[in-house]
Formats: sequence, C-alpha cells, structure tokens
Amino acid sequence: MKKQKDYKGEVKSSNTGEPDLAGNYNYSDYLQWTFEGMVELINGKIFKMSPAPSTGHQVTLMELCYLVMHHLKVKNCKVFIAPFDVRLSKFKEDKLIDSVVQPDLCIICDLTKIDEKGCNGAPDMIAEILSPSTAQRDLDLKFKLYEENGVKEYWIVQPNDQTVSVFDLVDSKFILRGIYHRAKVIEVKTIGLEIDLNEIFPVKD
Repeated sequence: MKKQKDYKGEVKSSNTGEPDLAGNYNYSDYLQWTFEGMVELINGKIFKMSPAPSTGHQVTLMELCYLVMHHLKVKNCKVFIAPFDVRLSKFKEDKLIDSVVQPDLCIICDLTKIDEKGCNGAPDMIAEILSPSTAQRDLDLKFKLYEENGVKEYWIVQPNDQTVSVFDLVDSKFILRGIYHRAKVIEVKTIGLEIDLNEIFPVKD
C-alpha cells in the first residue's frame, strides 16, 4: 500500500519505486514522493541528505538552537531546526517552486511565511552545520540559492575545525563578515544576539 509523504521532508517506503534522480521536479512532485530517506530539492534536482549526522554536529546544532530560543522569548521571530521544509522561489504556486531545502537551523521574523508545510519564502538567517557528505552542497549550491533568494545572514559552521564563517547579504550578494574560531564572540545580527562559540562547540579531549 502506498504511504504518503509527511510535510517535514521525510519520505517513506513504497512499492512505486524512486523517481529518476537526473529528472527535473517541483514542489508539487515533492509532496507526492514516497521513497525512503530525507531529501532536498534544489533548482529542480533531488539531493539525498545524510541519514545520520555525527554527534558533534548534533551537539553544536542543539546548543546553538538553545541559545537562539532563549533569546527569542522577547523577540517576534521563530527558530526551526531540520527537518523543516523551506520553499525558496519567487513563485508561490506548488508547481512553480523548484527548491525545497531543510536548513539545520533557520530564523524567521516574517511570521506570515510560516504555514503547516514549513516556510514559504526566505528565512532571515540560516545556519548549516557541515557534514562530510553534504559540505560541498552547503558551500556551493545552497550558498547560491540562499543568496539569490534574499537570506540576510548565512552561517557555515564546521564542528571539526570549530569555526564559523558568517556571510551578510549586502546589495543582493553575500559578503564574508569573518571566519571565527572557538573562544570568539560573534553576533547573530538578525536578532541582535551575541554568541560565545565556546558555548556551542563541544570540548575536545
């Protein structure tokens, strides 16, 4: 029996087979997929996600999320972590949307973008925690996608090196604010929150 996909980007097993990974698809197709695994859709192409993030990845993500959530108690913004579908397109119709991503963490201050399916439009801030299997996508395809769709602030977090590269959108282009190492304090400009990187990176033996 065919099982329907839920709205958090997880698709379940089916006897219908997988779509051609070389094909071109849209959000309407995405909602119908029933194969196993977590996927993203970028410019019409399917990309499978890492099935099991490392412990370091998860520790860093949860610590960052905790700090942001605590700060947002007095802000009119929301924070979400993957799995959470973010639809990126200048169009609103499902059949015309060709990019659906699941950022590790995103902050949304325009709450009208949030619906039961996720976020329809660019979050104000996105953080991606790099994993070996998805690093190139985060540094290239998703970097360009976030830039083109107007994400104001993009953090690329490297747990292994314990560094954070921060990009700010200036005149529709990402400009590197800096590459910050452990023990540095950096600001999430989107919400006016300063974060000591010692608080998000696990202590190495």
